[in-house]
Amino acid sequence: MAQNVIVVENLSKSYLLGHRAGANEKYRHATFREVIGREARGFARKAADMARGRQIVQGDEIEQFWALKNVSFEVKRGDVFGIIGRNGAGKSTLLKILSRITEPTDGRVSLLGRVASLLEVGTGFHPELTGRENVFLNGAILGMTKREIQKKFDEIVAFADVEKFLDTPVKRYSSGMYVRLAFAVAAHLEQEILIVDEVLAVGDAEFQKKCLGKMDEVSRLQGRTVLLVTHNMGIVTSLCPTAIWLENGHIREQGSTRSLVTQYLAQNISNQDRLVRLDHLNRSTWLEDDRLRLQSIEWLSSLPLQHGEPLRARITFLTRKSVSDVTIGFGFDSRDGRRLLTYDADLQDGYRPSLERPGTYGVVVEIESLPLAPDLYALDIGSRSGDNHILDYIDGAFQLEVVSGPNTPGFILQRDAGVRLPSKWLWQHQCLELDKLSLEAI
Repeated sequence: MAQNVIVVENLSKSYLLGHRAGANEKYRHATFREVIGREARGFARKAADMARGRQIVQGDEIEQFWALKNVSFEVKRGDVFGIIGRNGAGKSTLLKILSRITEPTDGRVSLLGRVASLLEVGTGFHPELTGRENVFLNGAILGMTKREIQKKFDEIVAFADVEKFLDTPVKRYSSGMYVRLAFAVAAHLEQEILIVDEVLAVGDAEFQKKCLGKMDEVSRLQGRTVLLVTHNMGIVTSLCPTAIWLENGHIREQGSTRSLVTQYLAQNISNQDRLVRLDHLNRSTWLEDDRLRLQSIEWLSSLPLQHGEPLRARITFLTRKSVSDVTIGFGFDSRDGRRLLTYDADLQDGYRPSLERPGTYGVVVEIESLPLAPDLYALDIGSRSGDNHILDYIDGAFQLEVVSGPNTPGFILQRDAGVRLPSKWLWQHQCLELDKLSLEAI
């Protein structure tokens, strides 16, 4: 029976949040004496907190916020264990505690073996040092000896594909190069536990595939344990047999990943609002260009969306500066994260407008017949300039449901999610004699 290498028992973490009392009605017309008194009390409280080594919180009113509350689970040696949940559910806090970056408020964590963590772009890197120097620095931080790092050095460089820039200070690296090198170091050194947060989203598709293969290899062949946090349900379903679902700092469900993902996606179905706001949704940290931000998508056709029926929607976006060669696109993903269908504004005619004046713009998309089979889907939406430069991108912006239309055949209802495209078939109502060459080809 495999040994438990991670045991989390009743883990809790709280933070103190400060609020300005000026936002409260009773303070809006405070006298000068009351303001001075309030500030004096605040100063005294902060001085007392500093003297006692407690957290210093800005603000007049203090609120206790529980990022995690009574979280318990176990992970066995060689497992790839998934952690899913919406933004703010407590996933990153949990990983920081497991990585010994943050101390828990209550509870207990037992880790059997050395831990390598990849939580943020460039974690453990010094910007002034070269890539070569940072490999040794990062390895030392992870507890490796110089000889151990030298033994793996060539593999690390080859995996990260940064040999040309190895002697360049990493402050000149792109975010993608940062992540490639950081993941290569963490994955190739001899840690028993590898903790990976959402940072792999920075890499391109080819590198993500390499990372997924490497995580599978280190768990299956080397017996190392991997903890993976991701919003990509396809990745977590394919790599992780078991997972936990965090919600508001608690474990809502734990067990089979496929079952959890199905429940998670179903619970997060978007309501049938015609106007869906996009401006408040979190973006990935790798987005470096803020000239354009998507604002909303408004459904102009009937809801819920129906298979085989027209789809019409308006997407609005805000530009802060002039931007050229703009296009918008969105894609439908299956519940396990596989991209099934993509629509790009510039695909047919290549038209990409240049927007010189800052302001709010809109574009309407019309689809004659939605080819998606009835099922639950996630919608990714983004914008780019030219062929490759990403302006804005929201992965899994919201969930939506496609239902059967008036002309949906019964056999489609019995299948999984998928795309049915129109095509022409010519039936030949006579027996055809195939020549010998044709038969051999078959």
